Amino acid sequence: MLDLNIFLVLMVVIAAMVVFISGRLRVDLGALCVLGALLLLGLIEPGQALEGFASSATATVAAMFVLSAGLVRTGWVQWLVRRLGSLAGRSEARLLMVLCLAIAALSAFIINTATVAIFIPVAVALSNQRNISPSRVLMPLSFASQFGGVCTLIGTSTNILVSAIAVTYGLEPFAIFEFAPLGIVMSAVGILYLVLVTPRLIPARKGEPDQVDRYRLVDYLAEVQVGENSPLVGDLWDDGAAGNEKDVSLVEIIRGGKATSRASRTNVREGDILLLHGHLDEILRLQERYGLKLPGEERLSSRALQSHEVKLVEALVPPGSHFVGRTVKASNIRRRFGCMVLAVQRRGKVMREQIEDIELDSGDSLLLQGGSDDIERILKSDDLIVTNELTEMFLRKDKAAIAVGILLAVVGIAAFNVMPIMTAALLGGIGMVLTGCLTIEEAYQAIDWKVIFLLGGIIPLGIAIDQSGTASWLANTVLEPFVGFGPLVVLSVIYLTTALLTEAMSNNAAAVLLAPMAISLGMAMDVDPRPLLMAITFAASTSFATPIGYKTNTMIYAPGGYRFLDFTIVGGPLNFLFWGIAVLLIPVIWPF
Repeated sequence: MLDLNIFLVLMVVIAAMVVFISGRLRVDLGALCVLGALLLLGLIEPGQALEGFASSATATVAAMFVLSAGLVRTGWVQWLVRRLGSLAGRSEARLLMVLCLAIAALSAFIINTATVAIFIPVAVALSNQRNISPSRVLMPLSFASQFGGVCTLIGTSTNILVSAIAVTYGLEPFAIFEFAPLGIVMSAVGILYLVLVTPRLIPARKGEPDQVDRYRLVDYLAEVQVGENSPLVGDLWDDGAAGNEKDVSLVEIIRGGKATSRASRTNVREGDILLLHGHLDEILRLQERYGLKLPGEERLSSRALQSHEVKLVEALVPPGSHFVGRTVKASNIRRRFGCMVLAVQRRGKVMREQIEDIELDSGDSLLLQGGSDDIERILKSDDLIVTNELTEMFLRKDKAAIAVGILLAVVGIAAFNVMPIMTAALLGGIGMVLTGCLTIEEAYQAIDWKVIFLLGGIIPLGIAIDQSGTASWLANTVLEPFVGFGPLVVLSVIYLTTALLTEAMSNNAAAVLLAPMAISLGMAMDVDPRPLLMAITFAASTSFATPIGYKTNTMIYAPGGYRFLDFTIVGGPLNFLFWGIAVLLIPVIWPF
């Protein structure tokens, strides 16, 4: 007869799977509901309820978010990404190869959601320059970030989590580069698949090359003011160096509140307002190069600018917004949110009005400048949707070498077993703040608290699965028919089961559910459980067949204009390919 505690744990597991797969609750809230159910049913002790938050895995993951943010905030990642344009060549195959190699290498050491967020606008810009549909580039970008994540212990939170579970069962923790032999093979095979096969499977959506991506819109109208020391003063726009700038054109010169009749043939004066149209990146560069000021800078204190509290964000006007049909001035965005509207973008239409006179429409994107609190108010509003934060104007580029040094120190310390990875990562995160690479507020903001609460709520479920005997029961009943075929077949089944669960629910939750079972099964078969844990780790960290299976897939879903089945068509075969590689090589690298 089935033990009552095992029965109750199984009910909680099934309920958790339903919650995670249905998506009716956020994953962090679902995990906390699981934690509450375990306490209510008496399946764990009250003290054990906090073990998820006190886990070394949770602390390490939080620290890695801070380390990644330090590299991003100091501009090192952005600097590296910009160098890719010259390497990418003109062909689609070479572009894919360069982008995939770069993001895979970065994702081995930096949280891959951060790298994908930075790469999306770059990939779209590079593909548009080559008349390639962004849809043919962004999916490989997401997949390649997952390839890199399985190359090191710190590449994904799942790797760290499974390592921590192994330690609780008395097994040796995973070394930082223990994943590398299989991870590099999978990355090499995966990138070749993306370069050679995916162009035949991903359709080039009509009109995609002419559309502007939501992460870094290029068709902007912006106002800038000419400063007293600007080299433009006294010159005609067309005759000066600014007239030769790419991707930016002068629309109007506004002087004394009135637009000039022939802007390009009018001598620029100090205090003139220039109405510029073009690529946002180029407009921001012009600002630095020619002594131009964004209107919002005069209204923000120097203290705010120096403290890096000021942010630039792009915000989309959604259908149904109260701003639709109103001018920028009438919308009172400054009074409602505390933000300055610096520029407006509208797809397919070049606007010639002053910013405050533009009548907003759904789909318009606004470049806003404001403080952290102002941006928080926008995030809570239904009238604007923040699509990207553009902090590049306020990057601490002088700290980039320090940030890279801290990351290398963390990796080196962990690789040579000088101290545990958790200790090294925490010290590295503290170092990012103490050296000024991040403020303490930015460190808190860098942590994805949904992941932290997911781990805090779901790790106790693993404890309940273990101490109730559920893991052993499942291993001896559900997987018992496969045991007779040997550990290789069991490994194959566990990898496939994990891969299928990960496509429909959180990869961390899938790992927590299956890791205790794999350890119990290994012990029951009198073999080393490590190969089975590796199967779970690799399967949970590589999800290609659905847009909801992995966060990076969700991030590129809308900008790429994808359909759900695109991921199944492209990613499904890749999942099976990785399954075959894992079953073939895991027993060789980690013998039973």
